[in-house]
Amino acid sequence: MHANVPSGLMAQLAHARSILERHLGDGLVAIHLFGSALLGGLKPSSDIDLLVTVSQPPDDETRNALMADLLSASAPPASDDAMRPLEVTVLALGCVRPWRHPARREMQFGEWLRADIQAGRFEAPTVDHDLAILLRKVGLHGVSLRGPEPFDVFDPIPDGDIARALQETIAQWNAPEDWEGEERNIVLALARIWYTAVTGRIASKDEAADWLLSQLPAPHRIVLEKARAAYRGEADDDLAQHPDEVSAFIGHARSAIARILEETSTVDADAARRQQRGDA
Repeated sequence: MHANVPSGLMAQLAHARSILERHLGDGLVAIHLFGSALLGGLKPSSDIDLLVTVSQPPDDETRNALMADLLSASAPPASDDAMRPLEVTVLALGCVRPWRHPARREMQFGEWLRADIQAGRFEAPTVDHDLAILLRKVGLHGVSLRGPEPFDVFDPIPDGDIARALQETIAQWNAPEDWEGEERNIVLALARIWYTAVTGRIASKDEAADWLLSQLPAPHRIVLEKARAAYRGEADDDLAQHPDEVSAFIGHARSAIARILEETSTVDADAARRQQRGDA
């Protein structure tokens, strides 16, 4: 196991790895750990994020059996002292190298799918714009649990594709039904997106929230403070009881992020035109 892996996760990761190896066999190219497990940001309900790369897309039978078996290596948030929730994304190498946006995802496993998996309902492969951001995270901070390190597997993700992925992500959240039951996660996701749009870097949820709080008007600051405290396990998550405040925060954040991305795109386009004219 990689030296940077927290010792408390090793047993669960070894279990997950054995399941992946059994189902994917010789087609398994690499398993990479990334996210808060490596950045010192694990909170009581944090996922363990794994990116799994295979040489060829798995067939339906293999994919469905793998998802069912991964249930034994994962636990719902804050429900088990020995195990955390897993989030496992499976990519076929030929779909992401050479890189193109958006890319195809072969499989995603997470605790939010537990009831569907147990009922025999399995998600099909899909094109996923968020893979640009995921692969940027893996490239910056990921470590190998099996196979080559990330820089030997994946192409660098262009900044323009990161900007497009951010735009496509915020476009999903338009009305209260789009964030019902996920208020905390989406408020914190918007803080991370805002941070990336401004800095070009990727931060943990609470690092991004800390960065953003001082920049917000008081009503929006209260919403983000509540989301951060619930994420840290310092307070109950009661954001669903404040729908108007949450909607106002999401609207404010979406508008601000959209302006930043538009301004960045304009600056990049002007720079490209100058370079083409030879006067950059």
